[in-house]
Amino acid sequence: KKNILKKLIAAESFEHFIHSKFVGHKRFSLEGSETLIPVLDMIFNEAANHNIKEVVLGMAHRGRLNVLANIIGKSYESIFVEFEDIRDQDSIAGSGDVKYHLGATGNYKTLAGKSITVSVAANPSHLEWVNPVVEGMVRAKQTRLGDSKSHLKVMSLLIHGDAAFAGQGIVAETLNLSQLSGYRTGGTIHIIVNNQIGFTTTPDEARSTQYATDVARMIQAPIFHVNGEDPEAALWVAQLAFEYRQIFKKDVVIDLFGYRKHGHNEGDEPGFTQPILYAKIKDHPSVREIYQRKLLNEEAITESEVNKISDELFKMMNMSIDKIRKESKKFDGDQILAVSKKEIESLPPEKNTSITKETLATLITRLTKVPDDFTGHPKLSKFLESRKKLLDGSGKADWAFAESLAFGSLLLEGTPVRLSGQDSVRGTFSQRHLAFTDIKTGAEYFPLNHIGENQAKLEALDSFLSEAAVLGFEFGYSVVDPLALVIWEAQFGDFANGAQIIIDNFIVASYEKWQLPNSLVLLLPHGFEGQGPEHSSARLERFLILCAENNMQVCNVTTPSQYFHLLRRQIKAGMNMPLVIMTPKSLLRAPEARSSKEEFLEGKFQEVLDDDTIVKPENIDHLILTSGKVYYDLLKYKAENKITNTAIVRLEQFYPYPSKKIRKIIEKYPKVKKAKWVQEEPKNMGAWNFLYHRLRSDLPKECDLDYAGRPESASPAVGSYKVSMQQQKKLVRDAFG
Repeated sequence: KKNILKKLIAAESFEHFIHSKFVGHKRFSLEGSETLIPVLDMIFNEAANHNIKEVVLGMAHRGRLNVLANIIGKSYESIFVEFEDIRDQDSIAGSGDVKYHLGATGNYKTLAGKSITVSVAANPSHLEWVNPVVEGMVRAKQTRLGDSKSHLKVMSLLIHGDAAFAGQGIVAETLNLSQLSGYRTGGTIHIIVNNQIGFTTTPDEARSTQYATDVARMIQAPIFHVNGEDPEAALWVAQLAFEYRQIFKKDVVIDLFGYRKHGHNEGDEPGFTQPILYAKIKDHPSVREIYQRKLLNEEAITESEVNKISDELFKMMNMSIDKIRKESKKFDGDQILAVSKKEIESLPPEKNTSITKETLATLITRLTKVPDDFTGHPKLSKFLESRKKLLDGSGKADWAFAESLAFGSLLLEGTPVRLSGQDSVRGTFSQRHLAFTDIKTGAEYFPLNHIGENQAKLEALDSFLSEAAVLGFEFGYSVVDPLALVIWEAQFGDFANGAQIIIDNFIVASYEKWQLPNSLVLLLPHGFEGQGPEHSSARLERFLILCAENNMQVCNVTTPSQYFHLLRRQIKAGMNMPLVIMTPKSLLRAPEARSSKEEFLEGKFQEVLDDDTIVKPENIDHLILTSGKVYYDLLKYKAENKITNTAIVRLEQFYPYPSKKIRKIIEKYPKVKKAKWVQEEPKNMGAWNFLYHRLRSDLPKECDLDYAGRPESASPAVGSYKVSMQQQKKLVRDAFG
C-alpha cells in the first residue's frame, strides 16, 4: 500500500511541478489517471519475477512524460532540458520532434531489487499507429533471442486513449496480428487510459458501442473495466491480466477509468464545450488525495511519512531544474537494438556485391531440388528445370530467380531475410514460389531454408489483408534488427496508400526525428500495362517529394542482376536507410529482361546505365533519359526504326540522385543538342517534376530538355486497356521526336 501511494505521489508531484515551473507549456498531463503509474509498476514487478528481460511500450502523448520519468527512469534534468529548449541537437531527440513524442530505454528497478529493461517507442501525433510498430520491435527481439515460439523473454505493452482505441482502424488491424504465426508476440497487455472524452468529443459522439474497448472483443480478449480511483482494485486487475498473458499467450485489455483534469492540453479551455463535467472535475479530489486519506485512516502510513516522500521529490526536481539552467544535459537512453553494437561494428561495409562461382552453383543446386518424398505440382518441374540452365550458361535468370539468388547468398553469409506482404510467398504474379506445396499432403517446403548447415533463416509470409499494420510491424522489426534484410511487398504498388502514415511519419523521417535508422525495403509493383488506375502506378512521385537529407533510396531497376546487386547492397554496403523499389510486372517474364550467369559473378549495382548499343558516341545528337519498363519499349522502337542518332540512358536510382555519374555519361556524347525525359506516368506524376531541375543542371546549357509521357491527369491511369496501349505507343514515338 505504501508503494502504491509513493507511485501516486511521484506521478502527481511531477505534473504539479511542471505546471508551476513551465506555465503554458504543453505536456498532455496524466492528472486524473495517475493510477497508470502503480499499474505499470505492478506489471513490471510481475514481469521481472517471471524472468522477462524486456518490455516494449507504445503509447500516445497523454502521460508520456510521466511514464518516461517514473517508469523508464529518464532523469528530471533530461526532461526539463526539453522544456527549456536547450537540448543538445545530437541527443536522442534527433533534430525534429517535440518532447512528448520521444522514445527512450531504461532499466526499471522492482520492489525485490530486480532490474527489467523498459523501452518506449517513439511515436508521432498519430496516436495508435505506434501499435504495430511495437509488435514488430518485440518480434524482432524475440527472434534474435530464440524466443519467437515461447515468448517468455520480451513482452509488448500498449497504452491507449479511449477515443482513439475505439476510433482508429489501426487498432483492429493490430489486434488481428496477435495470433498470426508470422506476427505473434505472445500476447500484448493493453491499458486504456480512459478519460471519458476525446479532445472535445464525448463518448456518445465517439463510438456506437457501450465501451471504448468493444473492438477487442473481435479476438475474444478478456476486458477488465476498473475504477482508476481504486488503485488496489486496479493492481489486482493488472496482476490478473499479466497472469492471463503468461498462461494463454494472448492479448488482454485493462480499461482504466479516470478523467482528464485539464483540457486536451494545458493551454486548452475545456469549459467551452464540457462546462458541467469540468465544474465537477475542478472540485474533485485527486486519486492521490483519495488513496492517501484511505491509508491515513487505516493507519497504514503517517502524515510525516507522506510529507517526507513529497518533500524529497520536490527537492530533487528543484535541484534538477537549477542544474540544467546552468548547464545543458542530454539523455542517453540505452540502445533499443535486438543485436549488440559490437555485432554491427564487426561487419564493415563492402562495396562488392558479387558472389563466387561456388556459391552460385550451391544456390542453383539447392534451390532446384526437392525432398525425395515430395510430390510437387506438375508445372513445378518445368519451373525448376528452367532455373537449372543458369548453371551451365544455357539459360538466364528471370527477376524472381535473381531475387532468390540474392536471398540465398545473404542467408549463406548469415543475414536473416524476412519478407511479408499479401500473397508474397507464391507472388502476386505467380512468379516467386519461395515455398513448394506438396499436392498430396499440403505440406510446404522452403528451399531457401535448406541450402547450408549454418545458414540464417528465411521467414516468408503471406500477410493478412492489411497495409498499415503489416508495414508498421515490418518497420518496427527493421529498426531493432539492422542486420536482417526486412522486406514489405505491396500487392500492387499504390496499395501502399493504405499505409501512408507509416511511410510519412515513421519510415522516411525516423532518423531525423528520433535518430532511429531503419533499413526497411519496400517492393512496389509498378508499370503501365493497361490494368487500370489502382494496378499501374506505385505513386513514385509521392516518395520522391519525401526525399531529403539522404533519408532513403528510391530505385526503378530494369534487369534481374541489378535487382540482385541492389538487394545485396542493402546489407553488404551497410545501407542503413529505407529502400523503395518500383518492381515490375510484365518484366517478370519478359525474355529481354533476363540476366546471364556472369552478371551475378561480377560487378555491383549501377545507379545509371549507359546505352551499350552505341558504337560511335560522336554520332549521337539526341539523348533519351528514362527508367523502368518503358526502356524496353524504347529499345524495341529504336531497333525497328533503325534509329542511329539516339542514345537511351537508364536512371536506375532516383535518390540519392547520382549527379556525377549522369554527367560522366552525358560527357561521352559531345554533340547532343536535345534531351528528353521519358516516363509512363502522367506529367504531373512520376519523376518529371523531381528530375527537371536536376537534369537541367547536369546537361550542357545549349542542350534542350523536353518531356515525353502521358499528359497530366487526376487519375494515375486510364481504365481502358486499348486506350492505355494507344497512349504507350504515342509516348514512345514522342520520345524520338
